[in-house]
Amino acid sequence: MPSSPSNVSPADRPAPAATASPPAAQRSAPSVGDILRDYVELTKPEISFLVTVSALAGFLLGSPQTLDGWALLATLTGVVLCAGGVGVLNHVFEMHIDAQMKRTADRPLPDGRVNPDSARYFGIGLICTSVGLLCPLVNALTAVLAALTAVLYLFVYTPLKQKTRWNTVIGTVPGALPALGGYTAATGDVGAAGWALFAVLAFWQMPHFYSLAWMYRKDYARGNYAMLPVLEPNGTSTAVQMIVFTVLLIGASVLPTAFGVSGWIYAGGVVPLGLWFLWTTIRFYSTRTGQRARHVLKASIYYIPALVVLLGIDWMV
Repeated sequence: MPSSPSNVSPADRPAPAATASPPAAQRSAPSVGDILRDYVELTKPEISFLVTVSALAGFLLGSPQTLDGWALLATLTGVVLCAGGVGVLNHVFEMHIDAQMKRTADRPLPDGRVNPDSARYFGIGLICTSVGLLCPLVNALTAVLAALTAVLYLFVYTPLKQKTRWNTVIGTVPGALPALGGYTAATGDVGAAGWALFAVLAFWQMPHFYSLAWMYRKDYARGNYAMLPVLEPNGTSTAVQMIVFTVLLIGASVLPTAFGVSGWIYAGGVVPLGLWFLWTTIRFYSTRTGQRARHVLKASIYYIPALVVLLGIDWMV
């Protein structure tokens, strides 16, 4: 749907001509701080944070009476290492695609600031350290889920992003496994509450990634990604699916209370939280602009940490 000039978001406006970065060989030697910042950027810290928070939610659900602090620390450390390693290898796998898109062309790999082989070894090392930490200090099941997350994300979801519009749906599986891993870390097995949280993270990802894909649909088209907003540029199907999956998210979010592993304080907070999230998707449906999509994205970013805060308050009370 065309947007009026006053409603066009910065993501929808033509990008100004960028000045080409000098070749790596002509740049001054980077400082230690610059190198560290580039390697941290490769780990996708924002995504790694949300993944780790989802694992914390799973651990809280699996610990209704007492909290094992050391097991929690080992779990969150293992999860953040795995998420960071997956992020690094995703950068490696997609560096040539990133170079074609304005939003990602200045990332450390396409910009030449980090050697791809060094990044590859770094990512593999993070994942191996994660599994090696989780298996003896937490349990084997949680370590297997971490390894499975890495394999599915890198070797199933990542290549499918250029092949089918269903990539986002398929990507919800590795995206939701860390939350399930947090639950298994506390309980040692997979239970109904663990699957409920898995469903929360799976449904949450759809409006989250669809809003991002809508905002950067022109860039995704340059990268030849088979994202729904690229294939159906009017945005109707994207908006409808955002609404449907957010409704499913609200339903899944109250299941922990229905299963008796969380109380009414949690339920009383998560329902209005979900309704607010739903409101942003309905507004996007009515006016499909980049600004409205950004509102959906912001609501999604706040949702998971807020859910964990509610679980924590409910657990303490």
